[in-house]
Amino acid sequence: FPARWQEQDAVRSSRNAIRAIISGKDRRFMVVTGPCSIHDEEAGFEYATRLAGLAKEVRDRIFIVMRVYFEKPRTTVGWEGLIQDPHLDESFDMTLGLAKARRFLLRVLGLELPTATEFVDPITPQYISDLISWGAIGARSAEAQAYRRMASGLSMPIAFKNGTGGSMQLAVNGVVAARAPHPFLGVDLDGSVAQIRTLGNPDCFIILRGSSRGPNYDGESVGHAMSLLKAAGLCPNIMIDCSHDNSGKDHARQGSVFSKVLGQRALGNRSIVGAMIESNLFEGRQELKDPLKLAYGVSITDSCIGWEETESI
Repeated sequence: FPARWQEQDAVRSSRNAIRAIISGKDRRFMVVTGPCSIHDEEAGFEYATRLAGLAKEVRDRIFIVMRVYFEKPRTTVGWEGLIQDPHLDESFDMTLGLAKARRFLLRVLGLELPTATEFVDPITPQYISDLISWGAIGARSAEAQAYRRMASGLSMPIAFKNGTGGSMQLAVNGVVAARAPHPFLGVDLDGSVAQIRTLGNPDCFIILRGSSRGPNYDGESVGHAMSLLKAAGLCPNIMIDCSHDNSGKDHARQGSVFSKVLGQRALGNRSIVGAMIESNLFEGRQELKDPLKLAYGVSITDSCIGWEETESI
């Protein structure tokens, strides 16, 4: 599934737009929204089609990027994502999973809609990163050297989440590490084990996603994060995750969190460059028991808000 020049141009232009937003050169607000995870490509593409239309309507003030998450970090066990388990039955056909991921990304880019994902496996980016506009390093991975090295070699803006225990310094340290060159063992373009040398990634920032101690999107928490970034010699650019612990893991509260985040920005805090929302065609979530009996357009991982509320937000 090779990328044509149209998809390559869409990725290149969207990466540049995101760089301009996080550097303050573009005053638009960035919103990363979409399903918690992609498990049904047709439902996901219907969502992408709707989102592409909405993105064009609001593009003068809001730059929308679609969450296209194929890998899911698990606290213990559970479905690990479309790449790892595309049949949703623990058969782990990763060859098919990678093909499905590339095909889906190309379809989304064909709508001129930028893509965002979280990199959970350090080798996966070699297969899909050329089709990703923006990437995230999750709360469970942000402290690990392997992911910091990986981020240093990626060609798109990358955001590090604060740790599940609440440490913002952990995310700041991740940004500092990812900006530096690194050598590590990986795979080359022929799929062989190789020594990889990176140049460092200058386009990294942090995401506040709350923690086991509670939310961290309030003005005091944002101010503390800005202070840590400045102390590290970094631009104080921050994105707020309106889901996860910032919403108390209650999808219905995401809209309220988003409103309060916008309130801070409206009062002049331009360091808040964007927000993240978990959204799907229909709200809520469902248990993955029988893959053939799943409701259409409903998450099988985290609970999401529905399309109508997403459009309203």
